Amino acid sequence: MVKVAFFAEILIEEFDGASRTMFQIINRIDPHRFSYLFVYGKGPKRVATHESLKIPSLNTTLNKDYSFSLPLFVKQQLKQELDNFQPDVVHIATPSLLGFFALRYAQQRNIPVISIYHTNFISYIPYYFRKFPALIKPVERWMIAASKKFYNRCSTVYVPSESMTKQLENLGVSSQRLTLWQRGIDLTLFNPIKRDLCFVQKITGNTKPNILFASRLVWEKNIQTLIEIYQHLQRNGLAHNLIIAGDGAAKEEMQRHMPEAYFLGKLEHRELAILYASCDAFVFTSTSETYGNVVIEAMASGLPCVIADGGGSADLIRHRHNGYKCIPKAPEDYLIHLSLLLRDPELHQVISNAALAQVRALDWEHLVQRYFEDVKLLANATTRSLVWTAC
Repeated sequence: MVKVAFFAEILIEEFDGASRTMFQIINRIDPHRFSYLFVYGKGPKRVATHESLKIPSLNTTLNKDYSFSLPLFVKQQLKQELDNFQPDVVHIATPSLLGFFALRYAQQRNIPVISIYHTNFISYIPYYFRKFPALIKPVERWMIAASKKFYNRCSTVYVPSESMTKQLENLGVSSQRLTLWQRGIDLTLFNPIKRDLCFVQKITGNTKPNILFASRLVWEKNIQTLIEIYQHLQRNGLAHNLIIAGDGAAKEEMQRHMPEAYFLGKLEHRELAILYASCDAFVFTSTSETYGNVVIEAMASGLPCVIADGGGSADLIRHRHNGYKCIPKAPEDYLIHLSLLLRDPELHQVISNAALAQVRALDWEHLVQRYFEDVKLLANATTRSLVWTAC
């Protein structure tokens, strides 16, 4: 039995892409092979049937949707719980206060650490500190140093895309610690067969082509460019509906600037799958993704994507083959490609088919089993090392 202590700030399955990825692992834990202790700040009282320790957390002032845990408030209790559990491997989701606490604990007890690079926090800094521009560079330098320190002390870091691997290497993270581990997709949930024109027409009240944006509505997703795309669409005269799925701190201001867009709020995955399949084009302006779950979900639904050429999402698209990549802050570039897709049904079908062919190669079951095998190898390698040292 391999014991794993799993540290995360937030453990709510449908909270965001990072949470959904973590729960792909959590929902596949074999209790006959692995025992998990979950340590987290925001989430349920207990994570399924696993040992769970919920600790104090505080909402951030920069983004009200997020919180960070405060392990120092329960430091002794936490250490005692961990010592009683005796983990073979420590899994850390985020280089936060909780993450660094877990890292120090693991180092002091010679426990290997695995992490998954979920969030490109460094790319968020210009958004979070846009009202305090003098702080942007100092905060970036501090976060780069912290990230380098954290990931260089992990045994294995799963990275979702080649561009994020290169970014971490450029920050000074050793390439020997980085391994490519892409995200999977549930092809029974996200599938063109879910297309339901009545569903989307009940939302819009018309039969115009539908452009979808799905994401958390936060400024670090390059929302300003989305607003400018809306304004260009309004002036261009292209028949369309712009549908926004998601919620977040930027929603109210977006609604003021985009009065004729359809804001649906946060949808359950079942409804979102129908919406993807029922729309005609997907637009995504974010350059801060480590991977881009929503882009893969759209592709799996047969929905051609017009996205920003930046961040991990850009690795998913081969320009003019299975989608389009645009200059990130050039709304007119998105408009050109959206117009092509909506006005040319044959081109739309070609792009849709190519996108579907790519995502069918992604399988969560394979990816998660690889994770469990790597955890087992880390645990076994440490056991052999300790036995050798004792001899």
